[in-house]
This record gives sequence, structure tokens and C-alpha cells, in this order.
Amino acid sequence: MGSIFKPPKMPQLPPVPAPIPAPSAEVSAEDVERIAQERAAVERKRRGRKSTILTGQLTEQAEAEIEKKTLLGSQ
Repeated sequence: MGSIFKPPKMPQLPPVPAPIPAPSAEVSAEDVERIAQERAAVERKRRGRKSTILTGQLTEQAEAEIEKKTLLGSQ
């Protein structure tokens, strides 16, 4: 019975495309400067309100209140 029906033939597979060359790792001087400026801006923003509170040797060494009060509580 197996000789009556022949199994279908597999079509030929398409050829494998050539690998895409990797982009160069070189960064121009302009890009380096732009990236440095962006990182500095992010660092400034990350410091936030805590960095604006000035305490020094002349002030009391008590814990400074740096958290904002919210509608739900003071923590």
C-alpha cells in the first residue's frame, strides 16, 4: 500500500544570505562630547533636591528635613 502514494518532495531551500558586517566601533569626537554632556545632565538631574540643602560646620548637625510632605502623610 505504501507504493501507491508517494510522499511529497521538499522544495529547495533558498540560499543563506551573507552576514551583515558589524558597524564600526569608532566614535567621532563630536559624539563623545555630546555623550559626555548628556551624561552630565543626567547626573545633575539625579542628584535632585538633596544636593540643594546646605549644611556646614556652623549649623547644627541634626538631620535635615529633605523629604517633601505629601497628601497622605509626611514620609
